[in-house]
Amino acid sequence: MASTIVLPSDATAATVAVYSPLFYRRWSPPKSSENHLRHPSYNASAATVLHAASTEWWLTVYHRVTGGYQIHEEEGCGFHGYTSVTTMSTGPSSRSRHPPLSRQEKRDKRLDAIIAKQVAKALSDVYENVKEASYTRLCETKSILTVNGQFPGPTLYVRKEDTIYVKVHNNGRYNITIHWHGVKQPRNPWSDGPEYITQCPIQPGDSFNYKVIFSMEVGTLWWHAHSDWSRATVHGAIVVHPQPGTYSPFPEPYEEVPIIFGEWWKKDVMEVLQEFVESGGAPRDSDAYTINGQPGDFYPCSSQATFKLNVEYGKRYVLRMVNAAMNEILFFAIANHSLTVVGADGSYTKQLTKEYVVISPGQTLDCMLEANQVRPGSRYYMAARAYSSATGVSFDNTTTTGILQYDSRGDSILTTTTTSPILPSLPYYNDTTAAFDFLGGLRSFEPLKFPLSAYDTRIYSTVSVNTFPCKNNSCAGPNGTRLAASMNNISFEFPLVDILEAYYYHINGVFSTRFPSVPPLYYNFTDTNLPAILLTPKRATKVKVIEYNTTVEVVFQGTALVAGLDHPMHLHGFNFYVVGWGFGNFDEKKDPLNYNLVDPPFRNTVLVPINGWAAIRFKAHNPGVWFLHCHIERHLTWGMETVFIVKNGKQTQESMLPPPVHMPRC
Repeated sequence: MASTIVLPSDATAATVAVYSPLFYRRWSPPKSSENHLRHPSYNASAATVLHAASTEWWLTVYHRVTGGYQIHEEEGCGFHGYTSVTTMSTGPSSRSRHPPLSRQEKRDKRLDAIIAKQVAKALSDVYENVKEASYTRLCETKSILTVNGQFPGPTLYVRKEDTIYVKVHNNGRYNITIHWHGVKQPRNPWSDGPEYITQCPIQPGDSFNYKVIFSMEVGTLWWHAHSDWSRATVHGAIVVHPQPGTYSPFPEPYEEVPIIFGEWWKKDVMEVLQEFVESGGAPRDSDAYTINGQPGDFYPCSSQATFKLNVEYGKRYVLRMVNAAMNEILFFAIANHSLTVVGADGSYTKQLTKEYVVISPGQTLDCMLEANQVRPGSRYYMAARAYSSATGVSFDNTTTTGILQYDSRGDSILTTTTTSPILPSLPYYNDTTAAFDFLGGLRSFEPLKFPLSAYDTRIYSTVSVNTFPCKNNSCAGPNGTRLAASMNNISFEFPLVDILEAYYYHINGVFSTRFPSVPPLYYNFTDTNLPAILLTPKRATKVKVIEYNTTVEVVFQGTALVAGLDHPMHLHGFNFYVVGWGFGNFDEKKDPLNYNLVDPPFRNTVLVPINGWAAIRFKAHNPGVWFLHCHIERHLTWGMETVFIVKNGKQTQESMLPPPVHMPRC
């Protein structure tokens, strides 16, 4: 599908094309009877045309009627990249024909200018090709899987309620899928992405067209590979701007800056995966954390490429943070600066100002930064390191840094001082109090999207690290066992055919619908002295079927089996309200009395505290097959996941969309 946007009737060219890293819009002049509908960034005297050429990933976008301009869907081929830029005349200027822009129109125009500026930066790098590229970090060079050769991958920019089409071509050596993390994909699980859950993987040399449907999301989301451990390097941010004519509930920033945290191994990440799966033990720790792909000053051979954010005194910035790390929750801070959280997981929050933030794998934050240090040319470290609360569990205890540096004379010329930047004070690695003091302070800004006073279904699930016995105690887990993980004592096994296909086409024998709503045995879940019989889960492919439009409460209960840990639990296809959390065992009579049912944070990934619990509620109004899993990658590999199947409603608009014509085959 391509797109046509109706423009003022004085446009005389046959078509006007404007592209961004994820927009392809063909603007055609309307018929003379059309009203004058004005796009904020449109200049009737000239427009930019970018000619297309072949590439592996391509993106187009269409809307409903939004923002005062109309968009018609058309059949046709998709956009295939950029090769050149030209300018064409579209008729006389319309300045004399339209009244001055209102304050709201000016705000929209400035926002479009921000998007255009970001487009210009990315213009030569919009090809979306999954391929290997050589990168040097920590004094060593290796080949990694990338999109367009970039690490991290390109940031995608959309408006609220956009729909984009992405063609992914796999030019790498391994199977691949792409997940659009935090995008609800209403009625469209076919493009959600997790391998063997909603699709079979895209094999090397093959392609797949993703239809990515945005709905209520606004703020920062992200995309990443959802196959094996490919997401270590195949990931990037998504920025969802409000629709034209609407306001964000925070002051307009001077600039928006993606801050993407990652992990780096000197060894090939697929070899890291193979190594610990074969041994039965834990994966080797990463060798570095990264900020926007760079380890920073505290690692060897890294200081020359440390990420630097240039700021001007008195300006306001939005840091769009993504934790794309594989296995670690992170503390983050900037020396001599506070951070004001205004959004989390693609939804607005009430403003929360802190000296540090906590962000788990899978989560995103939007943070306002005031450039308020008056000394010209001053420099300050931004730093991130692990929050790891478990006893006896190894982790990467290094610190990644970037540099915030001020203009030296109030202009764009920066100081050349050799003075070392100031380092922020971060909470200690195992400071659980600091971590949940931050997380417990987050509140939703917007009115509740559905009533929270009651629920229809409760699922009470343990989240545990477990072990399986090994022959002759020959594995690398505790006492010669093989490490595993589970929900309600079920260690999930991936099928050979994706669950969505099996559900839609009624293929028997692929999965069971008997995922339990309660643990198989009640005990003191957080006691450190537990009987060994509890350590071994059952391997199975069990899912939970949920009636359409029911309100569902899920209580995640952490356990002390093998090791008590924090677990970031991510649900595809939904945001949910985090109505409560606590330490110890969940008390179904007392704990709900302390739920926040007024303004709980609206998230897609909740951090279950070590040896504690977290309760969420969501409305099951998105029919389809949706993955639920821990976003610590080793736990997902070990089996800490399940699937929710939300049944169709009674109306057409309450039912799953039909599948695309060409789904990848297993």
